[in-house]
Amino acid sequence: MFKINKVFKKPHYLTLQQNNSQDVPKENNVLPAIPNGLWIKCEYCGEIIYNKDLNTNRKVCPSCGHHFRMNSRERIELIMDTGTFKEINADLKTVNPLNFEGYEEKIGDNSKKAGIPEAVVTGYGKIHGNDAVIVVMDSSFMMGSMGSVVGEKVTRAFEFATAKRKPVIVFTASGGARMQEGIISLMQMAKTSAAAACHDKAGGLYITVLTDPTTGGVTASFAMLGDIILAEPGALIGFAGKRVGEQTIGQKLPEGFQTAEFLIDHGFIDKIVTRDHLKLTLSRLIKLHYA
Repeated sequence: MFKINKVFKKPHYLTLQQNNSQDVPKENNVLPAIPNGLWIKCEYCGEIIYNKDLNTNRKVCPSCGHHFRMNSRERIELIMDTGTFKEINADLKTVNPLNFEGYEEKIGDNSKKAGIPEAVVTGYGKIHGNDAVIVVMDSSFMMGSMGSVVGEKVTRAFEFATAKRKPVIVFTASGGARMQEGIISLMQMAKTSAAAACHDKAGGLYITVLTDPTTGGVTASFAMLGDIILAEPGALIGFAGKRVGEQTIGQKLPEGFQTAEFLIDHGFIDKIVTRDHLKLTLSRLIKLHYA
């Protein structure tokens, strides 16, 4: 079991410090430029990993098996057959419905940092030759928080899949509802859940893959409504944080109670699937349903 702590702490990328020792020969008094960020330290086992090796290994620590977070682009490349993915509803733009101060600037900054206009990417393609609509949340954009555009894109993906009679696979990664949009953000919980229910009523398959972290209003809505609920090893899955829960019920909560391993032991999810088996598992589930 992976111990979940420092949940929102970014991975520690090691930098190579320039050696100022007098023993190092200098030419024109200038040290050679050494790129930073070549190595990363696993927060769970302390292993120092070469970044290229980590990416080659699907961003899984080769020492302890810890699954580092993936962005939406990396997730799509991992799951979808090469060249088959087509994005939908990419032109939806976030506005500032409550005139929250600095919200537009925050959206712009996060868009530049993450390389996507919002915290979710939706589209369709093939998984080992099987048609599927996928929804990929991205924690690098405002911690994957769900505002009006995220909720709308998730809802439209379900509606598209229902109309085309295709399965929906949702990769969740979210800190919950987006506070800058207030009640409008909370309304997305009901809207996305209703779209999932309509898809189910039409006989469509819905699979959720819970990744680290899946929390708040996303957990309390479409994340836990899948016909089959999968999770990655060690993923944080819950609603409120441990401290809030303990203060609410006045009791000490078990260690690791919001991990994927704890949830599968208590019947909340169906299976924990490592990243190297995830694509094959999804394709087999799709085949079983539509056989």
